[in-house]
Amino acid sequence: MSRKLSRFARAGICFVLLILTRIAQADVDLGSILERGSIRIGVSLGAAPLGFYNERNEPSGYDVDMAMRLGDALGVDVELVDVYGDARVSMLVSGQLDVVVGNMTATLDRAKAVDFSIPYLRTGLRILVRKDSGIETFADLAEKKVVVGRGSSGALFLEEAAPMAELVYTDSFAPNGMLLLRQGRVDAAIEDNSILDFLATQSEDYELLPELYFSGPIAIGVAKENYELLRWIDMFVSMYISSGEYESSFRKWWGPDLDMPELQSIW
Repeated sequence: MSRKLSRFARAGICFVLLILTRIAQADVDLGSILERGSIRIGVSLGAAPLGFYNERNEPSGYDVDMAMRLGDALGVDVELVDVYGDARVSMLVSGQLDVVVGNMTATLDRAKAVDFSIPYLRTGLRILVRKDSGIETFADLAEKKVVVGRGSSGALFLEEAAPMAELVYTDSFAPNGMLLLRQGRVDAAIEDNSILDFLATQSEDYELLPELYFSGPIAIGVAKENYELLRWIDMFVSMYISSGEYESSFRKWWGPDLDMPELQSIW
C-alpha cells in the first residue's frame, strides 16, 4: 500500500509541477506581453561585443541592440536579464523569460526543450591561445588547460573532440574566462568567433588558431508551443535582415574588415 501511495504522490507532484509550468508559460505569449507592456529578454552580458557592460555600467553590444529593437518593434518596455549557459533554456522553460537574445546557438538538442527563430547571426567556434602556451594546432590541446563556458557549444564540442584536454568551466566567459587566460591559469579558450575575433584585437598576448569549427546559427529562443510569438519574431528577424539593419549593426560592432556571415530573409 505504501508503495502505491508513494507512486501516487510522485505522480501528483509531477502533475502540480506541470500545471505550474503551464501557468508560468501562459504569461509569455504575444498577447500577454502586449497587455503587460513589457518583455523580459535574456541576454548574455559577459562576452563583448555581443553583450557586455560599457564604461557607464550599462548593458551594451550587438545582442543588446537586437533586444532593444525587438522591444521597440513590439512597442513595449524591455527588461534585460543577464543569463548564460544552461540557464538560458531553463529560464525560458520555466517562464521566467519571454525570449532569449543571448548568443544562443540553435541546436537539435536545445530544440527539444525550446523553439528557435530564424538566425539573426551566424558564428563558428575558434580557439584563442596564449602566445607562450606552445599550442600551434588543435592536437596540441592535449593535456592543456582550456577555459570553456559551462553549457556552451564550445564545451560540448571539446568534451567530444578533445577528451585529452583539461577543461576549466566558467559561468561567464568574459570577464572570468579571459581573466584566467590573462593570469596564465589556462592555456587557451574556446568560444564563438564573433567573440574571439574581437578579443584577439585587444591584446598582443594572444593569437587565434586558424581553424573555424562547428559553424552554426545564432537565433532567438522562445518557449515551446508559443507559436504566435515565434511567428512574429521570425517576421521581425526577417525584416531586420532585408532592411539592411543587420549589415549596419554587424559593421557597428565588428568593423568593416571582418567577413559578414550571410543570412537569409524569408519575408
